[in-house]
Amino acid sequence: MKTGLFPASIAILMLAACGKGPESEESTQKSTSGGNPLTAPVDYLGAIGNAQKSAIRTLDLTSLTKSVSLFHAAEDRFPKDLNELVTMKYIPKLPTAPQGTQLTYDPASGKVAIVTLPSPPSPR
Repeated sequence: MKTGLFPASIAILMLAACGKGPESEESTQKSTSGGNPLTAPVDYLGAIGNAQKSAIRTLDLTSLTKSVSLFHAAEDRFPKDLNELVTMKYIPKLPTAPQGTQLTYDPASGKVAIVTLPSPPSPR
């Protein structure tokens, strides 16, 4: 009796998981696309631009985090600030944060983050 219960539970889980896929895919398409075929090229180019910014942000953050880890392993402490990574020749220069963001660093924990700046109020 136990052997029949296991395959049945697997089948139920698979059916439940399959039912969620199209809904989430549909909602993703609605949120990233205007739905108008005339604006599809513009939507596509905008998505590519956003993906490129995200990739650059991820690469910069990863390289800085790795540099902080290497510094910590060699010096047995975290750098006082990110500029110390440059002066100690762990990196050639600090990467510039994408527009609307800034690099933050916590010298106590060695955590590097890219934070989105609040948008300025619109003029009235």
